[in-house]
Amino acid sequence: MGDRAIAALVPPRLPASPTARLAQVGRGRLPLVELLALPRAGSLRYGMARVDSEGRVSNGATITALGWARGDRLHISLIAESVVVHRDPSGAFTMGGKPYLVLPTAVRRRSGVRTGDQVLVAADPNHDVLVVHPLSALDSMITDYHSALLDGGGSHDRPDQ
Repeated sequence: MGDRAIAALVPPRLPASPTARLAQVGRGRLPLVELLALPRAGSLRYGMARVDSEGRVSNGATITALGWARGDRLHISLIAESVVVHRDPSGAFTMGGKPYLVLPTAVRRRSGVRTGDQVLVAADPNHDVLVVHPLSALDSMITDYHSALLDGGGSHDRPDQ
């Protein structure tokens, strides 16, 4: 890929008070995360998971790749339908002892994720970010990619081919 830039997720600056963040979540308002073009450094880790009735998303390989451990504070936000999670010492949520993530009810409602849904889990260890994409978001990404292929490849052309 060389010097090509990709869209990377960058955590937002948050209010200092965890209570204020919890109040935002309780009212259904979650902060949005900015998308910035940054050079890709290293590999993303992908996996599929099914959301259980408690909101647990379990794909141990992706969470293990991030090195998250019991007690790590997490910030959870949304970009469109996708859930973005990163470590934040003043985060309103806490990582449990097992390698799974619990999506709060307000987050599941806003993202359209329901019990039993499969999701794509993408971990970026270099930016300490985990993104949970519902299949509707994945469908949109693949449709856009296939459209670009049909239009002659556009920005998806690989220099080595």
